[in-house]
Amino acid sequence: MEFFVYHRDRPGSEGLREELLEEHWSYMDQYATAMIARGPTLSGNGNGGGGTATGSVHILDLPGPAAARAFAFDEPGYQAGMYRDVLVRRWRNLLGRTMWDFPGGRTGGNRYLVLGLGTGHDTDLAAPPGRNELIAYGPLLSDSGTTWLGTAALLRAPDPQTARAVLSPDRYAAIEVHDWQFGGRPS
Repeated sequence: MEFFVYHRDRPGSEGLREELLEEHWSYMDQYATAMIARGPTLSGNGNGGGGTATGSVHILDLPGPAAARAFAFDEPGYQAGMYRDVLVRRWRNLLGRTMWDFPGGRTGGNRYLVLGLGTGHDTDLAAPPGRNELIAYGPLLSDSGTTWLGTAALLRAPDPQTARAVLSPDRYAAIEVHDWQFGGRPS
């Protein structure tokens, strides 16, 4: 089962994030074979390398909802109080690939997380046209996988407005757009 996990940083936790970085990476190393995508969200101007981390996205394949919650809540930053909230949802990988298979590679262009929070009416259940710019895309679902709760996309786009347009307007309670970058240990 695939899961989308988004840890949002607590304001003022930058120092704690830096202090726990190696612990975080070591923890994530345990899940390397399960990862579909990962990386930090950033404050404005993050795609140019100047943003401050505001959260962490992890999309991974795990045995079930209990394993996903354990992954999210055993994470060192969560245990240390670094995050203000955590979103854990079943997810369906509509592209059938990992971020490392993205034809655009790890660098070049602006990257975004687009998170559409649902209103109860299923929408955007198929990958949109222009999937060459999509890094990861799929619906957010209930633990059982039967109820649609929203849509999450990682993509390359020229600007936040273009990124937002990947989701159908007026079909969500809210759509968030965050600067995002490929995660993992620096090579």
